[in-house]
Amino acid sequence: MNGIGPILFIVIAIIVVLWLFMYFVPLGLWFSAVFSKVYVPIGQLIAMRIRKVPPQIVINALVASSKAGLKLNRDELEAHYLARGNVPTVVNALISADKANIDLPFNMATAIDLAGRDVLEAVKMSVNPKVIDTPPVTAVAKDGIQLICKARVTVRANIKQLVGGAGEDTVLARVGEGIVSSIGSSVSHKAVLENPDSISRVVLEKGLDAGTAFEILSIDIADIDIGKNIGAVLQMDQANADKNIAQAKAEERRAMAVAEEQEMIAKAQEARANVIQAEAQIPLAMADAFKAGNMGIMDYYKFKNIEADTKMRDTIAKPKRDKK
Repeated sequence: MNGIGPILFIVIAIIVVLWLFMYFVPLGLWFSAVFSKVYVPIGQLIAMRIRKVPPQIVINALVASSKAGLKLNRDELEAHYLARGNVPTVVNALISADKANIDLPFNMATAIDLAGRDVLEAVKMSVNPKVIDTPPVTAVAKDGIQLICKARVTVRANIKQLVGGAGEDTVLARVGEGIVSSIGSSVSHKAVLENPDSISRVVLEKGLDAGTAFEILSIDIADIDIGKNIGAVLQMDQANADKNIAQAKAEERRAMAVAEEQEMIAKAQEARANVIQAEAQIPLAMADAFKAGNMGIMDYYKFKNIEADTKMRDTIAKPKRDKK
């Protein structure tokens, strides 16, 4: 029992040493690289482990590129991995581009990958163009009829513009703007319905793919629907607005007339009050005249006769409805 402990310790130590040796010295990858005619010194494989670069990713990328006829630099692959790039995707994109006769340098591929775009998908889109369906675009012709248009845009990736180029949203926005401009310049909506390809020609001539990551190959009008009669709606709205303005002005004039009438009534009442007040002074003046001897009884009777005659004339002059 005492001799088993040291032996077990030695066995465990040997296993640990062998595991560490196989981890830092990946002989399997080294043999795979050698037989694939990709020479990588075993010291470099150990250095990759130390630099925390998985040797399998770099070796597999070198083997795949070598079999495809490409010559890639191991240091550049390591640098791209350390920059948090996707080495397998970049290598696959380079192989696909080479087979499709697409000019894609290594530096451009890594820049596209580090920019956050899928470089392999871009190469595939360059080979197989992508069809983008636009959302319904609403436009109005010169005759006031609204048209709702849907289009299909066939685009191909422009690899040289992938870094810094605008995306699909910009392409769709520009196509929608071109459709609105084309329909808006049409004299009649019937002309648009008869020749929908005229929209495609006008939009394509504008060069809407400038500054984007795509090249527009074709724009096809998928569907055109007739919407509202915007011209009639605008005329109705204008008529309603004019009617409301006229009603407001009429109401303003009525209010001013009522105010003037009330003002005249107030002035008449004020004048009547002044007359009543003046009439109230007459008996006092007559009494003073009697006391001063300036007015006799006959004068008083004459005054009453004149007053009665005046009331009679007023009664005759008033209309019958006032008498009621």
